[in-house]
Order: sequence, then C-alpha cells, then structure tokens
Amino acid sequence: MEHRDALEHLLFRMADDALIYGHRNSEWTGIAPLLEEDIAFSSIAQDKIGHALALYTLLGDLGHPDPDTLAFTREERQFRCCHLVELPTQDYAIALMRHALFDYAERHRYRLLEQSSYAPLAALAQKVRGEIKYHTFHASTWLRLLGRDGSDESRARMQAALDLLLPYALGIFEPSPFEDELRSSGIFPGEEQLREQWLTEIIPLLEDAGYRIPPLDSIEPCYGGRSGYHTEHLQPLLDEMTAVYRIDPNAEW
Repeated sequence: MEHRDALEHLLFRMADDALIYGHRNSEWTGIAPLLEEDIAFSSIAQDKIGHALALYTLLGDLGHPDPDTLAFTREERQFRCCHLVELPTQDYAIALMRHALFDYAERHRYRLLEQSSYAPLAALAQKVRGEIKYHTFHASTWLRLLGRDGSDESRARMQAALDLLLPYALGIFEPSPFEDELRSSGIFPGEEQLREQWLTEIIPLLEDAGYRIPPLDSIEPCYGGRSGYHTEHLQPLLDEMTAVYRIDPNAEW
C-alpha cells in the first residue's frame, strides 16, 4: 500500500492516545466527587477505549496483530502516545483541565480526518463525531462552572492545572516524520494545522471561562512520546493495565 508507513504512524499515535487516556479516565470510576461525574468519566473512558479498538482494528487490516495484542503486549518504547495522556490524575482539577485540552484537540483531529483520502479512517471519523461532541460539551461546562462561575478556590485550582498542563497539551501536536507525506497524500493535513485550529477555539474558550493564558511563545512543548520517549508514569500504568492479560494471555473471555 502506498504511504503505508505514514498512515500506520498516524494510527498508532491516535490509538495509543485513546487507550492510555481511556485508562486514566477509568481510574475515576467509583471515586469521582459527584455521582454524575463518576458516570460521565466512566462513559468517556469507555468511548476512548472504543476509539482505540477501532484504530487498532484498522492497523490489523494493514497486517498488524489483533487489537488485544497491540494493546497489551508492546513494550513502553513502542507506544506513540503523547505525554499529556500519561500523567496521573489524583487531583480532579487536573483531570478536568486535561479533559478539555485533549478532547478539543480530538474534536478538531477527527473533523479534519472526515476528509481523509484513506476511506476507512474517514468513515471512523464520521462515526465518532457524536461522541466527541458530548466529550467537549462536558468539558466546556465544567470549565465555566469551576472558572468564571466558581469559587476563588476552584478558579485557583483550575488555573494551576492549566499552567501545569499547557506544555503537555502542546505536545499533542509533536510533528511526525511523515508530515509532508500525510499532507500530500490527503490522509491528514498535519499537526501544525491541527494545532492552529485547536488554539483558535481553546484560547477564547478558556478566556471566556475566566482563565489566564500564559504567553504561548514562552512555553516549551513536551515532546518525545510520539518517538517512544515517555514520562516515568507510563510504565507503571502499562503494568497495571496489562496485569490480568499477563496472567494467561491465551485465555478466552
């Protein structure tokens, strides 16, 4: 297949983001501060795992192993997720701010991919549109409730989360070695265009919700995850995520 390496690299980035982010969101099941939020984060986690499954299935169609093998047997250096999704979220303000920063990027990524020249990916992008719409609605609601309409404490905690996470969020758009090929083939317009569309929406949204935006030109994006260089948090997450699978990889469920 023409442009196979470029396509596979893109699919692995997206699938690994969804898998790890879904696992992080699932950690709030049963312990979120509100019952509705327990349900909401569990639902979003389920959606993300579903997106990962669909993307790993596309990789399977290109000759890679089945989704379970891709999710549970690769080494840390083989993962292509961004650093943002790896971070632990013991603080709910961090969970909510990451939710907003990541899911608005996802919304624009899938919108761009609806026009992809790779038909299976375009079809998947159109299919998940409704789920992403719900995710961003949930995120923007809480940005306002805890920012502009919140208490001094909630605003301070959410602002601190934004200050911490913005370099990691900019790392979502780490350039691919296949940027030119992805653009010229029509598979994907590229990370720079995605970043600009994301900034055009997320900055006014954050400002309207009452947050201060640090000067972007002074922020060093956290790159490395797309090349297999991860934070210290990913390996413990993988160990936990694969614990049951490693007991008996050949078990049938």
